[in-house]
Amino acid sequence: MRPGSPGRFTFIVMDSKFSEIAAVIKNRRSVKPVTMNGNKIPNAHIAAILELADWAPTHGFTEPWRFIVYENPTEFCRLHAELYEQNSMGDRFDQATFDKLLHQGDRASHIIIALMKRGSLPKIPALEEIAATSCAIQNMLLGATSLNIASFWSTGGMALKPALKTFLNFGEDDQVMGILYFGYADEHAEGKRTIPLEEKISWVKHTNQGL
Repeated sequence: MRPGSPGRFTFIVMDSKFSEIAAVIKNRRSVKPVTMNGNKIPNAHIAAILELADWAPTHGFTEPWRFIVYENPTEFCRLHAELYEQNSMGDRFDQATFDKLLHQGDRASHIIIALMKRGSLPKIPALEEIAATSCAIQNMLLGATSLNIASFWSTGGMALKPALKTFLNFGEDDQVMGILYFGYADEHAEGKRTIPLEEKISWVKHTNQGL
């Protein structure tokens, strides 16, 4: 890729492998679980997606990503709703939220909880461990897209609350990164970006001058 006329980018990469990878990346969409169709994904496909996660970048080979797989989404959703209820007593409890969490995965095939388990190397910042786990999750989403599997990365409900981490027996320095819903969908939304790419990138021209 090279900068073209002001405000535009011209793509000149013609490699077929690049084109295949680019197509998968550009076709990935967030598909809400309620719009999935309820068909089951073979466990072998889920296992293959998880294997891709294991090849994310990792500083010091800490490999901080951890995944908990629910083959029966309704089982997790029941636990999720109950956890919300237990931690939302009194005026904080909302029946609509409870019902949403209880039925959010009714049409999904698998639910995977993604976590960052803090490594034992203090020189590696927690931010790097979070970034590595995010890369692992992205690998999964792209792998799912290549298999025509819909996915949704959720941080709602109890996902980022300490209660879920405690329920899962993870430590104080660990972090739940989200709840991943996988399934099949009959329709996928069109992709869009609201900020032009040229507004997000600054090209620094080569110069022999110092700072």
